[in-house]
Amino acid sequence: MTDTAVLITLLGMALVTYLPRVLPAWFLRGRKLHPFVEAWLKYVPVAVLAALLLPSLLVDGGKFKLAWDNLYLWAALPAGLTAWKTRSMFATVLVGMAVVALARLLI
Repeated sequence: MTDTAVLITLLGMALVTYLPRVLPAWFLRGRKLHPFVEAWLKYVPVAVLAALLLPSLLVDGGKFKLAWDNLYLWAALPAGLTAWKTRSMFATVLVGMAVVALARLLI
């Protein structure tokens, strides 16, 4: 790949990363959204995180794995409870890491 192709690729990647974030903010600047839409948008980050996280908890090697030896699924349970109770990303990650570390140390 030539230097020009690399530069064009990087600029294109920056553009497709930047535009979806800027365009909605630019078009909605100074406008008030309907309360239903605002409430709905609050759940988008949680839904995206769940969509990214759930397959790694339940799929192993391309197969559905809901077994007793699924360490990450067991760690996700107290981490999810922590997230629900504290609403703290730091506490949630800390609990998940601690459960995995303790399980690997003890097992």
